[in-house]
Amino acid sequence: MKIAILGYGNIGKAAEEAIKAAPDMQLVGIYHHNDCLDCIDADVVLVCTPTREVQKFATLLAARGICTVDSFDIHGQIWSLRSSLDAVCQANHTVSILSAGWDPGTDSMVRALLMAMSPKGLTYTNFGPGRSMGHTVAAKAIKGVRNALSMTIPLGTGIHRRMVYIELEEGADFKTVEAAILADDYFAHDETHVIPVDSVDALNNVAHGVNLVRSGVSGETHNQRFEFNMTINNPALTGQVMVSCARAAVRMRDRGECGAKTMIELRPIDLLPGTTEQNIKALV
Repeated sequence: MKIAILGYGNIGKAAEEAIKAAPDMQLVGIYHHNDCLDCIDADVVLVCTPTREVQKFATLLAARGICTVDSFDIHGQIWSLRSSLDAVCQANHTVSILSAGWDPGTDSMVRALLMAMSPKGLTYTNFGPGRSMGHTVAAKAIKGVRNALSMTIPLGTGIHRRMVYIELEEGADFKTVEAAILADDYFAHDETHVIPVDSVDALNNVAHGVNLVRSGVSGETHNQRFEFNMTINNPALTGQVMVSCARAAVRMRDRGECGAKTMIELRPIDLLPGTTEQNIKALV
């Protein structure tokens, strides 16, 4: 499978490593935002750009009949993006897998599985403590911010605190910058604290994690409880999940299953290298 990368930040670099480790993939190019996309010759392009640029680039590539995978992470806008990309993919006989990270992404698949096991109940997803890449990029984009780091602190029952550390541009007014960050959709729904610092690099750490808990009912039996935990390097896991989804995109395209999909719509076996027989024998 010929895979290209668009965008070469933390996720793009991690995706490069994952492609090189994959037994069935070849990295055919790394492109930047301002490169010409018309020359890309790949089965799949991993769109490793900031979230708010994903729709533009995924649409352009899908219109050329190239499969795409992205890690779009604004939960409330995923359905809208899926609907928009689906129309383009259907018209051009290709596949786009969106929000392919760990949340949204693999955590979404875990939540779906736990709901199948216990249809009635509550699920709480507690992130961190750790660096949120999407929130960090959003903070960096605010006018007057030279550099930023957004840390997610779990408070329990799915409630989080955002600690946003910023280096200000020379002459920038802290109160104006703070107000802009607090008003941004990434931060407006959580308790957020904006803290000016001399050096973001002195605080930076890409570790992250999740604790996902569901309590509910199976049939008529109450007191069913499930828990999923992981501690991760954030870019490394996101890049790896995107690469696994690239494999699924090619297989879906080859079966004629065109369109835009989220990860809960995928066949898990399509994410894995090897044959169906090999994976069933190893995993079932």
